[in-house]
Amino acid sequence: MATKKTDDVFSMTSFDPAKVTDSMREFAEKGAVQSKEAYAKMKTAAEDATKTVEATLESAQSGTVELGLKAIDALRTNAENSLSHMEALLGVKSISELFELQTAFIRKQAELAMEQAKSMQEATKKVAESVTKPGKDAAEKAMSTFKKV
Repeated sequence: MATKKTDDVFSMTSFDPAKVTDSMREFAEKGAVQSKEAYAKMKTAAEDATKTVEATLESAQSGTVELGLKAIDALRTNAENSLSHMEALLGVKSISELFELQTAFIRKQAELAMEQAKSMQEATKKVAESVTKPGKDAAEKAMSTFKKV
């Protein structure tokens, strides 16, 4: 009888290849589904990153144009003021009039320089905010995705 128990334990009659095949198939299907999900997430992340880069570059380009136009406007204004001042200097009839004209010009140029600097600073801040906004939004979206998981 001892041989019969030993025969049962080592016999291949209890081995069912259909169960092993089903288990392997189920394992492969789960792996395929997980791979598809991971690919979809990677694809979405890559598309989001591309959109973020495009938005950032677009903002940077438009901001650069805006800052360039402001700088050109400031240069134009300064050149016109200088030319007007030179014309006024040509009509000076006394030293006191020269000093008065020169003092007024310097004061006006100092005030204008302060206004132009303030305007450029505000424009630069606005451009910096618009350039960093897409990246900031993308980072917040990514962080919210991690919080959900």
